[in-house]
Amino acid sequence: MLKILHTSDWHIGKQLHKVELEQDLELFFDWLHSVIQNERIDVVLMSGDLFDQANPSQSALRQYYTFLKRIVALNCKLIITGGNHDSPSVLNAPKEVLDLLDVSIVGGAPETINELFIPIEQNGEKVMVAAVPFLRDRDVRKSAPGESYADKIEQLKAGLKHYFLALNNYFTENYSDWNYIVMAHLYAQGASISESERDIQIGNQAGVDATIFGPEPNYVALGHIHRPQRVGADHVRYSGSPISLSFSERSDQKQVVMITVNNQALSIQSLHIPIFRKLVLFEGTLDEVTEKIEGYTSDSPLTDLGEVLVREPKESQSAIRRLEEILSSGAHESIQLVKGRIEFADTVKGLGSALSSGESIHNYSPLQLFEMRLNEEGELDNRDDLLLAFREVLEHVNRNLSNELL
Repeated sequence: MLKILHTSDWHIGKQLHKVELEQDLELFFDWLHSVIQNERIDVVLMSGDLFDQANPSQSALRQYYTFLKRIVALNCKLIITGGNHDSPSVLNAPKEVLDLLDVSIVGGAPETINELFIPIEQNGEKVMVAAVPFLRDRDVRKSAPGESYADKIEQLKAGLKHYFLALNNYFTENYSDWNYIVMAHLYAQGASISESERDIQIGNQAGVDATIFGPEPNYVALGHIHRPQRVGADHVRYSGSPISLSFSERSDQKQVVMITVNNQALSIQSLHIPIFRKLVLFEGTLDEVTEKIEGYTSDSPLTDLGEVLVREPKESQSAIRRLEEILSSGAHESIQLVKGRIEFADTVKGLGSALSSGESIHNYSPLQLFEMRLNEEGELDNRDDLLLAFREVLEHVNRNLSNELL
């Protein structure tokens, strides 16, 4: 028997509205360590977005290496692929040393596909893992001067399809009698996303159909989407992030996926992760919200985080000031209020009123702000064209900024 655990999107170094989530991850790592011990897990697959930033802080690196030290002591193999948040060079830097500790790192796409294949032959079982990292534009297509945005998207989709086809062909030609697991970090169409995902590839337009993985894999271990879910088939799954990374995930049941191989037969089971910190929405009039906050209690090991949504009939500067006082009070034992907004029934909304009272514009991506502005215009016949044009401009700006930093 061979047991494999699928997880992803740890986002070490992440902050949620300026609240450090280091303690949340530490409690998850404690839980994961106990699961590996109790379930006798042989292999852990981590499908991308190990870190939240391409250049992680010293504290984030320390937390990562401390956890690796604990896992190595359990004689459990670890396979890590890079995500869109990760820097391939940062992940690959200690690759040779970690190989000696049975930790396999694939930070970015290698020159040849065969370098992605990692054999696991243990306890009489044979499993081949194709550890595919986040595939960047340059990995799957060649750019051409003067190409349109639509052409770029279609070429990107075609390039991804060709890449996984070549992957499966290599497996079939060399390991057809093995079980086959594919790791990937991308957006599969139909997946339910949350606020915490960045724009996937180029403005979500390069999402691929789940059939791109073909019939060959026995299991597809996906990363990038933070909600755990199946996509298209039971064996194609996002494990999701182990902790909530945005308030839109407050109701999600976080999990890891355990794959058991017994006499070459494969079974799949979800393991629920405990909730270490609740994300809570307080909604209603100012009086109602105040009463709910004052009466709130919690049994969470960490301080819960709160979002406040006030709805009042008439626009009032005093109501805005009162909300700001509630948010800045800090006198709540069981919860820390980190986000709030107020809506008035009798005001004409613009972008300014769409933003939360007391909330920074930096809490939103440029694309989210542009979509909010379009929403205020009502029904627009050319909405999709405007979004595509904005995404293309945004991509061009980001690419130029990246070139300046190199």
